[in-house]
Amino acid sequence: MAFERLQAEIGILLGQINNQPQDLHELYEQLHQKLNEMKALNQPLPADLVELEKKLLKEFPKAGRT
Repeated sequence: MAFERLQAEIGILLGQINNQPQDLHELYEQLHQKLNEMKALNQPLPADLVELEKKLLKEFPKAGRT
């Protein structure tokens, strides 16, 4: 159940990233947190989301170091 909840929340975040680019830094932080939750549950991370996280990390390098 937790995995499905995370998938849904990530889907919502991706929609917000597309619709609210002015909030990109905050949305990146939330995406990073959700991916970390998936890692903690030993769930495979979708390759496209890992790639998106890498691109956003280049834009917000300090954010990924928290």
